[in-house]
Amino acid sequence: MEHNSTFPIKLSELQALRNEATSYLKGVQWEQGGKAKRRNKDQKDDSILLYLSKANGTAAKEVISVSKTILSLKKRLLPDSVAIPLHLNRALYALQEGLTMGIWLKDSYYDASGLSSLNERKSVLDNAHRREYDSKLHTATAFMLHGTAYRILYDLKPVASDDLSVMKNKFAGIPELSFMSPLKGISCLLFYYDKYLNHPEIITSDRDVVDFTVVFFEAIIDEIQLRISALEYTETITDRSYKLEKSDFAVSGWENVFEGTAKSVEFNKIQFEEIVGNRDAKHFARRLTERMLSYDFAAKQNPFLELGGFMPVFMGYGIPGTGKSMLIAAIATRLKEHCDHLEIPFLFHPMPDTLISTFQGGSAEKMVQWMKPLQDPGKLIFAPIDDAENNLQERTAQGVSAGVKEVIGVFLRYTEGAYAINYGNSAIGLFTNLPEMLDKAVISRVQGRFKIDGARTIPDFIDQDYLWWRKFDTTMPDFVNMKKPEKYEFLSEQGLAKNLGEILNTSEKPTEERVLEIYEETEANHKTTEHLFFAALFKNIQKEFPFFSSRDIRNIQSAVSLRLTDFDLPQDWFDNGELYFKKDYDTKLSMLKELMKANMKGLNFSDIRKQETVRYLDNVATIADTDFKRKVDQRIHDMNVQQEAQKKFNSEAQ
Repeated sequence: MEHNSTFPIKLSELQALRNEATSYLKGVQWEQGGKAKRRNKDQKDDSILLYLSKANGTAAKEVISVSKTILSLKKRLLPDSVAIPLHLNRALYALQEGLTMGIWLKDSYYDASGLSSLNERKSVLDNAHRREYDSKLHTATAFMLHGTAYRILYDLKPVASDDLSVMKNKFAGIPELSFMSPLKGISCLLFYYDKYLNHPEIITSDRDVVDFTVVFFEAIIDEIQLRISALEYTETITDRSYKLEKSDFAVSGWENVFEGTAKSVEFNKIQFEEIVGNRDAKHFARRLTERMLSYDFAAKQNPFLELGGFMPVFMGYGIPGTGKSMLIAAIATRLKEHCDHLEIPFLFHPMPDTLISTFQGGSAEKMVQWMKPLQDPGKLIFAPIDDAENNLQERTAQGVSAGVKEVIGVFLRYTEGAYAINYGNSAIGLFTNLPEMLDKAVISRVQGRFKIDGARTIPDFIDQDYLWWRKFDTTMPDFVNMKKPEKYEFLSEQGLAKNLGEILNTSEKPTEERVLEIYEETEANHKTTEHLFFAALFKNIQKEFPFFSSRDIRNIQSAVSLRLTDFDLPQDWFDNGELYFKKDYDTKLSMLKELMKANMKGLNFSDIRKQETVRYLDNVATIADTDFKRKVDQRIHDMNVQQEAQKKFNSEAQ
C-alpha cells in the first residue's frame, strides 16, 4: 500500500482537543451488548471473563471514570504517597494523548471522506446516502480507535516490561468493541479498560498499570486489524500518512508498527578466531562491520554507500554444520563491542521463527512489523534471517503457503521500491543451507554472497579439534597426552585475511562445468582484457540460464566496487573514535577516498572484474544445478517407490 502524501499533525490543533479527551477519561457510559453479557455465563469459576460479563450492573445509569479508578489504584497500591506514582501518571498521560490523537484523526477523516457534509445533512438523507453515512461513521470510529491505541503503544511500549507474558496470561481478551459511532467506540473501549483495572488480580504494582495498558491496546489493534476488511470508504486512510510535528510519531494508514521500539535480542558472544575455516565468510563479515560503523548519524548516510562499498542485503550459504549460527553471533559480537566502545546505539534484530501466520494477511503484517525498525536511522541494525529457506522459499514451488508469499512480497517491497530507504546503517543477512530453495526474486536482491564451508584444510581440522580438547587442558593439564604438530601454532591460520585477493587467487576460471564450458568458448573469441569478452560471456550465460538478467550484472558490478573498497580501517581509528568515527560526514568521506586510492594502486581492474564474474557465475550455476539435481533425485526416488509397490502388489495378487 503506498502512501502518496504526508500531512502534518500540528501540536496547536491537538491542544484544542485535549479537553474533550480528558472529559472522556472523567466519565463515559456504556451498556454491554447481549453477546458480551452471555459470554462465559456457563463458567463455574470466578474468571476474569465472567467478571467482565457480569460487570455492567446498572449500566444505563453507571458512569465509568478511568481517572477516578487510577486515583483509587494509587490509594490501594501506595497509600502513603502524596504524588501519583510515575507509572500511573505515565499511563494516564498516555491515555489522554492517545484519545486526543484519535479524535484528531477522526476529524481529519470526516473532512477528507466527505462525512462532514453528510453529517450536516443527516436529517434529510435518502436511503443510499444514509447507508454511506453509516458506513463512513463506522470507518471513522475504527480509525479513531486505531490512532488512539497506536499512540498509546508508541508512548508506553518503550517503558513497559520486556516480558509481558505474565500480564498476557491474566488478560482474557476484549468481549466487544463498538464501531457504531465515535462516542460509542470510546465509551465501549474505556468501559472494559476500566473494568480490568478494577479487577483485584490484574494490577498488583504501579508498573502493572503500564504493562496492562500495553497488553490491552495491543489487543484493541488486533481486533481492529481483524475487522478492517469489512470497512468501506477507507481510501482516504490508506492513501496518506500523518506525521506529528517535532516527533517521530506517524500514522500510515492501518499500519501496525512501532518505529524504534524493537529491542535488541540477546546472543552468545563469539570471536572470529573461534570459527574454524570460513575465510571468505569471516572476511566479508569483518568488512560489513567496518562499513556499518562508518555510518554518519548527523548526515543520515554512510560514506561507503557513496563509494559503492555497502551491501544492505547479503547471503551466506553452505552445507549444514559449517558455522552459520556462529557466524551470525560473531558479526553481532564484533558490532556490539565496537558500538559500546564508540557509544553508538546498536540493534541486533534477527527474524523471529514465528513469522508465518495461518491468518490471511497475518504474515504480511508480522513481516512489516519486523522490517519497519530497519528504517530507523538512529541506530546500527544487523538483521539476520537464519534458515532463510523457511520463510523465503521459491513461491512457484508446490505447496508453498500463502504466508510465505506474503512475507516475500513485503521483503521485496522493503528492499527495493518505494519503501526501500537505504541510509547505510542496516544490513539484512540471509543464512541458508539450501540457497537453491530461495525465491529467485529474493536471491536477485542479494548483493553480496559468500560460502560458509567450515573446515577445509589440515590446519582447520587441527584447530577444530584444539578448540574442543583445550577445555580438558585447562581443568586437567596432563590428561590430553598427545603430541602437538611441530610447525603449526594452534589457531594461527584462523585469523582474518588481509583482503579478498588473498582468498580468491585460486579462482581464475569457473569450477562449475556448464559455466566453464561457456567461459572457455567465449575466451576463444575474446581476450579477458576486452570489454567485449564480458558482453559475449553474459549473452552466452543467458542462453544457458534464462533467468540471468540485468540485475545479476548489477550485482557483479557492485561486487567489483566492493573490491575497490576492500581495505582495512587503521586499528587506531577503532581505539580512538575521535580520529575517524566521530568526525563529520565529509571528513570521513575524504579520509576513505585516500585509503581507497592507496588500495587501488595495487589492483588490476580487469583481473578483479574477471575474478568477481567467475565467482558470481559459479554461484548462480551451483544454485540452479542443485535445484535441478534435487528435482531429478526426487523423481527417481518416486519412480523406484512406484516400481517396488507394483512388484509387491503383483506378488500379493498372485
